[in-house]
Amino acid sequence: MPATASATLGTLLRHLIEKLDGAVEQSYAQAGLDYRARYTPVVRALMASGPASIRSISRSAGITHSAASQTVAQMVERGLLKFRAGSDGRERIVTLTPAAEAMIPKLQQHWSATNDAAATLDSELSMPLSKLLREAIEALDRASFAQRIETAAVKHKRARTRKKN
Repeated sequence: MPATASATLGTLLRHLIEKLDGAVEQSYAQAGLDYRARYTPVVRALMASGPASIRSISRSAGITHSAASQTVAQMVERGLLKFRAGSDGRERIVTLTPAAEAMIPKLQQHWSATNDAAATLDSELSMPLSKLLREAIEALDRASFAQRIETAAVKHKRARTRKKN
């Protein structure tokens, strides 16, 4: 389905994610991996730091605590992660299971191919997509989209008031 000229930002973003994630998910399945793209930040964080709390994973992976928690829960259900007690008894530490560790060499090959594919996409664009996305995130860190919507709403309200007068 091609994006129409009238598609809004949210529609375009969802369409882009569908195209990217759909292809990545399909390539995992073709490689015989029972694995989802959303697992990658968690696996990479655990590969870099070893066993960690969900809070540490979320910080390391650059995802929200909620997203990390949901992803970890899915991965526990699939037998890719397990919990063990932390040092204070309240904290739960997440670790890769042997099944997940066995996948890592194949995953690393897959990630390399995915990164190469992303580079070819970037070469066809007027600006590398990854650079544009980082810039957008930085801009939203300076002023959230909610703040921008509120500012625009106030501006529109003032314009309507002026038209009435």
